[in-house]
Amino acid sequence: MIGPLYVVTDAQAPLPVPDQVRAAAKGGARMIQIRDKAAPDAEIAALITALLPEMTAQGVCLIVNDRVAVAKATGVHGLHIGQGDGDPVSIRQSLPPGMILGLSVETEAQARLVPGCVDYAGVGPVRATPTKPDHAAPMGFDGLARITALLPMQSFAIGGLKPGDAAALRAAGAVGMAVVSAVTRAPDPVAATRALIAEWTAT
Repeated sequence: MIGPLYVVTDAQAPLPVPDQVRAAAKGGARMIQIRDKAAPDAEIAALITALLPEMTAQGVCLIVNDRVAVAKATGVHGLHIGQGDGDPVSIRQSLPPGMILGLSVETEAQARLVPGCVDYAGVGPVRATPTKPDHAAPMGFDGLARITALLPMQSFAIGGLKPGDAAALRAAGAVGMAVVSAVTRAPDPVAATRALIAEWTAT
């Protein structure tokens, strides 16, 4: 996987989603996920179609959240699914060869059942986060460490993460951190992205 910073877009943030993606890419993020639970598939597909050549040229891996049909239709670099989005094995079989598949993991019980066809796990929430009101109970850094130890693939930590967390996340076994507000709602998203990457690199 391309780490250490994985930026997830926020449709509710003041900055438009295309600008969030471009700012994160300019700041050095190499994994960026388009996440919008409310927009229709056609709108997400149009957004990906507009951004994909640009992100590909910059070496950025563009991921779409949940939308299996959109992933297949657009040829986006990757798809991220949650525990309620279907069977990862069946979804993997339906995807084009080479497309990245990520899976959210919230508990140790879920971690024990993750199939080998998943490329990376998004583990969290580490802390409570307002960007996903229906999230599972926060696991903290100790819970993150227990889950990453159970997973056979690389793990990105997610959930209320912010500057100052890199050392604890690395110690807990994460290969990177996934953030939403820390970049998308920052006064300067490009600078925020750079700072988070620099902090991780320095730990």
